[in-house]
Amino acid sequence: MKLWSALVAPNPRRTVIYVMEKGIEVETVNIDLGAKENYAPEFMAKNPLARVPVLEFDDGTCLAESKAICRYFEETHPEPPLMGIDAKDRAFVEMWDRRMESELMGNMTGAFRHTHPYWEGRIEQVAAYGDICRRNAEEKMAWLDGELADREYIAGDAFTIADITAICAFGIGRVAKIRIPEALTHLTDWHERMSARPSVIATGPKPK
Repeated sequence: MKLWSALVAPNPRRTVIYVMEKGIEVETVNIDLGAKENYAPEFMAKNPLARVPVLEFDDGTCLAESKAICRYFEETHPEPPLMGIDAKDRAFVEMWDRRMESELMGNMTGAFRHTHPYWEGRIEQVAAYGDICRRNAEEKMAWLDGELADREYIAGDAFTIADITAICAFGIGRVAKIRIPEALTHLTDWHERMSARPSVIATGPKPK
């Protein structure tokens, strides 16, 4: 089994953090997205959409999409549970993870893709859309700060995939120069605690 990844992108990082939090050892190969290694014929044979992460099984079959890969590892390695412990809990974790994907990561990624020089010539950038995404991200941070006023983690009392998705969203937001305002103390506290986790430190940007 081999995990094709690229820690500079939020979804591959999300998967690697998930694997590390599970304590699973899997061979991981990081490809260079800047050099467009994901468009090499050998990689596109694994995922025609040219995206990471991809989990390649020993029989040669390949599973793409970060949430699908995390789901596979949740089923094969249920401890510690990162997607809930019973039907109701799993439903609430799924709700919050979807919110972190759509409201936080989606907007921060949109701001990055449409305003950052990295994407010049790679996609058709629409600066006005990027600015809208930035404003949306700022609004959602204020909303999330209020949600975290009475609990330690995003989906409740336990660390879950929703926290992983959110911390990866803030990672890409950092590249887009989106910062948590000092006034959002609950969100700041959550971010500091998540950033101190070994899996987050190990997958984050290295000091220069």
